[in-house]
Amino acid sequence: MSLIEKLGALPGLEELLLTTNGAQLDKYAAPLKSAGVSRINISIDSLDAERFRRITRVGKLEKVLTGIDAAIAAGFDRIRLNSVIMRGYNEDEVIALTEFAIDRNIDIAFIEEMPLGEASDHDREDTTCSNDWVRKVIEERYQLVNSTVKTAGPSRYTQIDGKKSRVGFISPVTHNFCEDCNRVRVTVEGRLLLCLGNEHSIDLRAILRDKEYTEADLKQAIVASMDIKPERHYFYDRDHAQPVRLMNMTGG
Repeated sequence: MSLIEKLGALPGLEELLLTTNGAQLDKYAAPLKSAGVSRINISIDSLDAERFRRITRVGKLEKVLTGIDAAIAAGFDRIRLNSVIMRGYNEDEVIALTEFAIDRNIDIAFIEEMPLGEASDHDREDTTCSNDWVRKVIEERYQLVNSTVKTAGPSRYTQIDGKKSRVGFISPVTHNFCEDCNRVRVTVEGRLLLCLGNEHSIDLRAILRDKEYTEADLKQAIVASMDIKPERHYFYDRDHAQPVRLMNMTGG
């Protein structure tokens, strides 16, 4: 919370957004809102407790559902569920997840599974569901209208006709959006990662621990790093090296 509070107090900050697995939201939703978080994304890939545990390995669905309720009660400007649909795992829950969001007047985004590292229990190329397929499934029941709404992220939104909820689609595998991606990530080891689908990064920790370090050095390193932000990724392209870093090594 101390980090969130410091970020929320930064002068000129336009928006503070948090993406979370929701496991502690029942406790922290209200303090996060008070600290300045205006939007929150909550990962949830299944509404079946056993299936949820299988996908997350350690997650407890009931805890996350309680956290979602707490987030709604806290009054964030927008709440969005993030769901990764995987063939053979949860492709039969597209409508259930969508209606879960509709019933609570919150948004949902479907994210294509990215081949980050080697999964221990499945071949990602076999389990990936395209968002084109997911959208067709939803449109069998609801009318989706393309929206001009844009956030700082890569989600492409549609509005559910007659509902408050929006459905977003993040499609890194089938619709490469790298040309307008503005995302960079700082890992817990202090590396500034320029792209999830590549290994391009710079070591900020080394700069911070240099005895001659100045704030200007840090700023310059961050600005200069943009020159090595890749133009695109090459998921499933056998002629290019594939990322070996698992998502849980990167963090949010």
